[in-house]
Amino acid sequence: MNAPTVSPDAPQPPAQSTQPTMLLVDGSSYLYRAFHAMPDLRGPDNVPTGAIHGMVNMLRWLRDHIPAEHAVCVFDAKGPTFRDAWYPEYKAHRPSMPDDLRAQVEPIHEVVKLLGWPVLEVPGIEADDAIGTLARVAVESGHKVVVSTGDKDLAQLVNPCVSLINTMAKPPEVLDEPGVLAKFGVPPDRIIDYLTLIGDAVDNVPGVEKVGPKTAVKWLAEHGTLEAIMAAADSIKGVAGENLRKALDWLPQGRRLITVKLDCDLTGHVPEWPGLDALAFRNPDLHGLLDFYGRFGFRTAKAELERQLRSGAGASAPAASRAPSATGDLFGDATVAEASEAPAAPPSALETRYDTVLDWPAFDAWLARLNAAELVAFDTETDSLDPMQARIVGLSFSDKVGEACYIPLRHEGPDAPVQLPLDEVLARLRPWLEDPNRPKVGQNIKYDTHVLANHGIAVQGYAHDTMLESYVLQAHRKHNLGELAQRYVQRSGLSYEDVAGKGAQQIPFAQVAVERAAQYSCEDSDLTLHVHQAMWPSLQAEPGLLDIYQRFELPASRVLQRIERNGVLIDTALLNKQSHELAQRIVALEQAAYELAGQPFNLGSPKQLGEILFVKQGLPVVKKTATGAPSTNEEVLEKLAEDYPLPARILEYRGLAKLKSTYTDKLPQMVNPQTGRVHTNYAQAVAVTGRLSSNEPNLQNIPVRTAEGRRIREAFIAPPGHVIVSADYSQIELRIMAHISQDENLLKAFAEGMDVHRATAAEIFGVAPDAVSSEQRRYAKVINFGLIYGMSAFGLASNLGIERSAATAYIERYFLRYPGVKRYMDDTRLQAKDKGYVETVFGRRLWLPEIHSGNGPLRAAAERAAINAPMQGTAADLIKLAMVAVQDRLDAEGKGTLMIMQVHDELVFQVPEAELDWVRREVPAMMAGVGALRVPLLAEVGAGPNWEAAH
Repeated sequence: MNAPTVSPDAPQPPAQSTQPTMLLVDGSSYLYRAFHAMPDLRGPDNVPTGAIHGMVNMLRWLRDHIPAEHAVCVFDAKGPTFRDAWYPEYKAHRPSMPDDLRAQVEPIHEVVKLLGWPVLEVPGIEADDAIGTLARVAVESGHKVVVSTGDKDLAQLVNPCVSLINTMAKPPEVLDEPGVLAKFGVPPDRIIDYLTLIGDAVDNVPGVEKVGPKTAVKWLAEHGTLEAIMAAADSIKGVAGENLRKALDWLPQGRRLITVKLDCDLTGHVPEWPGLDALAFRNPDLHGLLDFYGRFGFRTAKAELERQLRSGAGASAPAASRAPSATGDLFGDATVAEASEAPAAPPSALETRYDTVLDWPAFDAWLARLNAAELVAFDTETDSLDPMQARIVGLSFSDKVGEACYIPLRHEGPDAPVQLPLDEVLARLRPWLEDPNRPKVGQNIKYDTHVLANHGIAVQGYAHDTMLESYVLQAHRKHNLGELAQRYVQRSGLSYEDVAGKGAQQIPFAQVAVERAAQYSCEDSDLTLHVHQAMWPSLQAEPGLLDIYQRFELPASRVLQRIERNGVLIDTALLNKQSHELAQRIVALEQAAYELAGQPFNLGSPKQLGEILFVKQGLPVVKKTATGAPSTNEEVLEKLAEDYPLPARILEYRGLAKLKSTYTDKLPQMVNPQTGRVHTNYAQAVAVTGRLSSNEPNLQNIPVRTAEGRRIREAFIAPPGHVIVSADYSQIELRIMAHISQDENLLKAFAEGMDVHRATAAEIFGVAPDAVSSEQRRYAKVINFGLIYGMSAFGLASNLGIERSAATAYIERYFLRYPGVKRYMDDTRLQAKDKGYVETVFGRRLWLPEIHSGNGPLRAAAERAAINAPMQGTAADLIKLAMVAVQDRLDAEGKGTLMIMQVHDELVFQVPEAELDWVRREVPAMMAGVGALRVPLLAEVGAGPNWEAAH
């Protein structure tokens, strides 16, 4: 697909040189970084392995990207160092190492050595000092030095022969001398002075009070050195000058603590010191790694290594350093799916052969290859990202990893070669494209299917979509092709910006030089095929996930493409009228707000609003922003609106302004000129629960709790002779809760067709169902849905406006009446903590990377998600099955009914009046029959001339 991606214009890793290279890794720094950045992965016997995975992946990246003859991974040794003797408060505020990290230290040391890295620990000194000493000796022996660290202190080591690389940054950040100056504002030889002035809170080394980076840089620019600044202290004015004078006695000690030692004696720790021969990279110990991977649950890595050994590839031992881990791109976006690990990467220097097809003999040769191939990846290059309007500029195909062709068809410009005619090329490709027996694979096939449909071709035979494969395996990861190629096959290609430019300078793809376009497009098809081959074995190894992919996601993609293409008819005149009415009400609300405030002000300015509310009117500050200013967000205004009129007017103003800008103004502009309809895009690989999201325009967020929001749905209309039909699952997540929890009372309520909220109220309040008041039923409804979303007693109290003690009592009473629900919640939390994921009824895997987070709020949010995700995910699975079943039936019976929208648990149809009775009868029956739960599924149907009337 011709979709822009982010351009990697950050500094690249150090270039190769004729000098030998020494690669030094700040292992202790990365231990902590890996531990906190990675989810809490677990191996056999629940052994923590997240930091191990992070370290292995980082070392693999370094070995692949930075050619080096010598290397050391340096760790802090246990016990005090000389700095503790100098300053007893040094690092005094650092918390002790978490137990789960401590348990991983020895295994990390073991696997680092097995991967071929020398390991160094020197008692009495810090890792920084060992690194500084090694760097000095390496430079003196003629080496270039690359230090892998995220520690700013080590910037003091940078010189013409020493650079830093921070693999935690995206893309990795390289600091040479100009880089240090650009980042810190001072050159490397002034970093010690700079750090002395600002201090180091992490190591508990004070600087000059209230002197930050800007002041430190300014002083060093004016005076040159720390000594000169201290000499000029009496002339420096203001509070900063006073604080500098107070710190004069301390600064020499601070400088001493911050300075990395370059002359440590490593005798006895580095063989033949100060020689470096003992620090040469070694080949990995393949059999040792095999045992290690088995002990710590690296299943895919172990299987790949076993294949490598069986094939006799053990001689190419360094390849084993690229054995897969559960993380794809260093520590970011980490997966917790050991079963979904990528196969081991192939050599990064894969030779490619890409053809540019400019004549018929070359075309015929490739067409013969396509017809003979078992599976072909192909991609369209287009002139638009709008799938309904995009036209083809070129096509690429790959039938073998490393080989592909590009057929330019509409490139223009003075240097563009003569190209084959578009219509004739498509005519000759049509039999292959429309043949369901010619298997094809693509990345986001829905887009390419639209593009070819724009040219009158109905593609058949899509067997795979790499985006959906990735989504099923690791829904919480990124699924664009660039990410997948890096993660699964350790390859990268040109980005869209690389070939077309970016921002105002970006050119249409048709103006990209054909040679450059061919490289870009061939890479897309080649990488798609390669990524599929890497992911497919992981899916095949997981029958449950394979079923989700083949029975849910692939068929849903085909149906969604149909829904998007059908579009929905919009009454633009009605929207224009509503927009005018909203504008009048917004003006009136502005005037009302001015009167309440006692002055005009910008209602869209949080700063001005804050001054009015909290300074002039003296309203209580509910919450502050990160900068310390009083917050004026929606939550705050809702709280204040309970007692004060101005916040209520502001909320009403904001709601109407959003409706106007997002819907009544925008929707008429989004009508497709060719179809006269609005065509949304359903993003299938975004929500981790399996739910779909709608964009351009977003049809799933139209507010329905206000009269104004519901009126917008009146503009979604049926053409003459048709009606709009809405089919909506009733209380689907509560029904799924009953099924999963197997709670007898909940099962009984649904089996007998009772009003479940009334039944819950009767249980909680101890009254007969027919004696339940409307207020009691409202309370029960909030509790039913709140507990599904993991609502706490505090949240329930806030929602109902009652005391927390009363909310706690309601929840306790609820669990007494529904003990199965309590048991489900407890069991689900334990499963989530044990496995790192929960599952839907159908086996979709819902990952919870933060379930073991050291951050309390993040962990609590993950626990709440663990409760709700199986229900929301199962509901998403059911609506996908329903979409597919209904569309298949419509096609089989040749109906004129069109599915035009999917909104959460609702399907919306445009129905010929003659088919209305059939749709009313058959569609809810099909929706109720797609899944066999312990409670009956119920779909409710409404019909009318517009979407709102159908409810």
